[in-house]
Amino acid sequence: MAGNAWINGYLEAILDSGAAAISAEDGNQQRWPVSPVELKDGPGGEDGDGGMGLFNPTRYFVEEVVTGVDETDLHRTWIKVVATRNTRERSSRLENMCWRIWHLARKKKQLEWENYQRAAGRRLEREQGRRDATEDMSEDLSEGEKGDIAGELAPPETPRAKPPKSISDSSWTDDNKGKKLYIVLISLHGLVRGENMELGRDSDTGGQVKYVVELARALAMMPGVYRVDLFTRQISSPEVDWSYGEPTEMLTAGAEDADGNDAGESAGAYIVRIPFGPRDKYLRKELLWPHIQEFVDGALSHILNMARVLGEQVGGGEAVWPYVVHGHYADAGDSAALLSGALSVPMVLTGHSLGRNKLEQLLKQGRQSKEDINATYKIMRRIEAEELSLDAAELVITSTKQEIEEQWGLYDGFDVKLEKVLRARSRRGVNCHGRYMPRMAVIPPGMDFSNVVAQEDGGGEGEGDGAALAAGEGGGPASRAQPPIWYEPMILALSRPDPKKNITTLLKAFGECRPLRELANLTLVMGNRDDIDEMSSGNASVLTTVLKLIDKYDLYGQVAYPKHHKQNDVPEIYRLAAKTKGVFINPALVEPFGLTLIEAAAHGLPMVATQNGGPVDINRALNNGLLVDPHDQKAIADALLKLVADKNLWTECRKNGWKNIHLFSWPEHCRTYLTRVAACRMRHPQWQVDTPLDGMPAEESLGDSLTDFQESSLRLSVDGEKISLNDPDELEKVAEEEDDPELQSQVRRILNKIRRAPAADSSQPAEDSKRGEISSTALSRSPLLRRRRRLFVIALDCYDDSGRPDRRMLQVIQEVFRAVKLDSQLARISGFALTTAMPISETVELLKSGRIRPAEFDALICSSGSEVYYPGTSICVTDDGQLCPDPDYAAHIEYRWERHGVRRTTGKLMSAPDVSSGDSPAATVVDEDVQSSGPHCVSFFVNDCSSAKKVDDLRQKLRMRGLRCHVMYCRNSTRLQVIPLLASRSQALRYLFVRWGLNVANMFVIMGEKGDTDHEEMIAGTHRTIILGGAVEKGSEALLRAAGSYQREDIVPGGNPTTVHTTGGFKAEEILAATRAVSKASSGK
Repeated sequence: MAGNAWINGYLEAILDSGAAAISAEDGNQQRWPVSPVELKDGPGGEDGDGGMGLFNPTRYFVEEVVTGVDETDLHRTWIKVVATRNTRERSSRLENMCWRIWHLARKKKQLEWENYQRAAGRRLEREQGRRDATEDMSEDLSEGEKGDIAGELAPPETPRAKPPKSISDSSWTDDNKGKKLYIVLISLHGLVRGENMELGRDSDTGGQVKYVVELARALAMMPGVYRVDLFTRQISSPEVDWSYGEPTEMLTAGAEDADGNDAGESAGAYIVRIPFGPRDKYLRKELLWPHIQEFVDGALSHILNMARVLGEQVGGGEAVWPYVVHGHYADAGDSAALLSGALSVPMVLTGHSLGRNKLEQLLKQGRQSKEDINATYKIMRRIEAEELSLDAAELVITSTKQEIEEQWGLYDGFDVKLEKVLRARSRRGVNCHGRYMPRMAVIPPGMDFSNVVAQEDGGGEGEGDGAALAAGEGGGPASRAQPPIWYEPMILALSRPDPKKNITTLLKAFGECRPLRELANLTLVMGNRDDIDEMSSGNASVLTTVLKLIDKYDLYGQVAYPKHHKQNDVPEIYRLAAKTKGVFINPALVEPFGLTLIEAAAHGLPMVATQNGGPVDINRALNNGLLVDPHDQKAIADALLKLVADKNLWTECRKNGWKNIHLFSWPEHCRTYLTRVAACRMRHPQWQVDTPLDGMPAEESLGDSLTDFQESSLRLSVDGEKISLNDPDELEKVAEEEDDPELQSQVRRILNKIRRAPAADSSQPAEDSKRGEISSTALSRSPLLRRRRRLFVIALDCYDDSGRPDRRMLQVIQEVFRAVKLDSQLARISGFALTTAMPISETVELLKSGRIRPAEFDALICSSGSEVYYPGTSICVTDDGQLCPDPDYAAHIEYRWERHGVRRTTGKLMSAPDVSSGDSPAATVVDEDVQSSGPHCVSFFVNDCSSAKKVDDLRQKLRMRGLRCHVMYCRNSTRLQVIPLLASRSQALRYLFVRWGLNVANMFVIMGEKGDTDHEEMIAGTHRTIILGGAVEKGSEALLRAAGSYQREDIVPGGNPTTVHTTGGFKAEEILAATRAVSKASSGK
């Protein structure tokens, strides 16, 4: 051991000072590096030897290394070392422990450097993006206006007075009672129910659950709101209560209408539980990501049904679409973005807790690398979901201004300075060239004050209620008097025993301030616990430190720390503290909002709170207390002493809190909420083309008959050889050969209609009669999608090295036709759609090369989902017989699309050097592909894949410049396409559901194992997916994600019963067998 004496000295120093240092570090206290000069022992120093001005290397080691490690189990390891009796083993363990400390310190420094480099790169990229956006937008401004914009971006030398806010929209009042609004809220994770909420059961079932349930109830009682649906996950698992498996749960009946009558049959607030993911498992939120698309499809089905029901009840027969779709947290925000895009209704987002902020905090701790953090928390998938939510949101609701500037300001999709520029241009009526930043609104959470009992304030100037408490209720005998700790002023802290709640600093402040100890007592309500050893290391460390500090300062009889309490005990605890003329304190290092401060104010308690975060806004509104630096324990003690000792100040704060508390009530919250939402750009589905509904008359148009004729000819075709429309007799002969009486009857009925039709005008020129494949008189009014019970969607991305379609694509199309024809029952109810990255011209050319008519498809989804066509319908065929895109879909995806700005910026970015890395790509990475471009698609040839930016990188740069769109590489990495935010191949399928009523769950998507960079989005969802093995050899996935991004398993669910793979090829028989297999598997879920 003699050779390891220096190790003993260092480790003994860890014991003496390391525990406190580690505790402080766990609390996220900011510690600055200590120089050796500062680390000198003085009189009464830690060594206690009175050494004056001598450098202490041991203390320097502890301060520089141990406190920088933040390793909570170092002390536990040391205890094991001490317990080792064998000298050699003890020496070995001591040496290993020191190497461990050195390694952890080195690792932390390395992680800090990597984090610094990432932050610096993001900062440079953001500044460049801001300059680019401002430069592009300044082209159509005058010189004076350019100066104004530059002034908005430049930081002011002196603070400028803020102009008074002008509220253009009046507040939400009872005048809106005539409205019948339908509001959708989404909160996916955790256990959500209306009564007996299991708050604190796990990390996913907390304050957010209570918030969304109370918000739904409060909104349903507002004038003009007819129904509120709160969507969450349906869980039928033995792990949780049966109530979480109920499809619906009523929270409250609706308010009465303007005439005092009952609101209606479907009015009120409801929890709607949508099944997604494994039905028999309760999943933590990090495991829900691959199942988001399945939720979206299920929720969309419910919303469409409810829109029709509400239309019959209060909409005069017209569908009542959601007024707003509001997502809570990242997973629900992702879902709300997809739902609002499919329905074309406004989206609102509340983040609650943000991924980038959590990532920054975890990286600063230095315990885990970014890769480790991502593996544990799926943090990159969460951040991308939040970015997607910012892309689509009209409004982002926050609790505090600090959340806007310090948390949302970390995101690519929100730039405070650029948002000011865009708002200034909007006020002037100047074009923003498609650039957009969501509006942020600070709306504090509401509170239910129904359990707050009104208290008389008559004793505000006297001795208080302590004497009454001491004597017992009603002045009973002394034997019933309460303990002294109950009638002296109570300093109340209520929080989890989390290091960042800073409870230990509060206890030190109380223990070291004798005047405060003489005047008041301290109550620490730190959640519920059974055994400290079974708690998480952080919480256990806090509780252990609390017990040690109580013993150190001899606070027995002055500090209460109850082990258990019930939720309904909390109001009584607040009342007791108020009766003793006590104070509520929240000393957290950073408090995002501070709901307990509002609860305390409602019960008449003044407050002392941290100056970091939400309490600043709360105190500004309530003016009922003092703010302190949570790192300064003397400031905490002084503020508490001031409020406890100065009864006039205490009374004034109490009255102010009661006077202003209505600002945080649920009715006030909902009024502000609805007023803000009403100011958003209102959207809902509107069809330019009037189309008949499902109940069509028996006598259909000739065009509809010819469409049925085409369908019948397709069903009777063999091996891709189609029966000519010009020879009905041939069709009739083939039908007679089929052993299908129903098919024969259908063919005869259609042919009779065609033969009875009047002959065409003989004077019409011959050229006109040959225009297109079907003359205008033969066009149906609308696609047959409404009648389809099944839709086979061919989404095969099969291209050669030049991006031209491979011959296998035609083979698969023909084999799919044959596979459906092999099952006569399936053939009667099925239609076909083709979805591809090619433009319509190349798609039609491909089909013609295989002797396949476009009209044999109910829908063609082209240009990566930016165009939808219905061949053979009057909607999508011009007078000269040319196909044109669905005008309703074009209007639907126009949202936040500005083609010129996207084209110019994308081309510039692809040829510009990477600001963060300094890499300079080749000057001609891409060239514009004019032939493949369209009004809603900007296409580029990719000349050099090795120099092309990944989708993640390019999307980030576009967001930083305020452009919201979808970016994808396609056609075997030979094309880059940029399309509108609401356009994609998967969203186009949901559009068909909304527009024509064909449920996504009744679609079979046939695709290869590889494909374009949107390939993963096409797999997940409620539709059935058939993946053809060997059909596609090369895709574009290599250009999808950059290093450190989320992974494929965060998008594509594993072991999904709605997905099957074929291994033997893509023959008709195998496709039909796969169809039956996936239908059976999905129905058995």
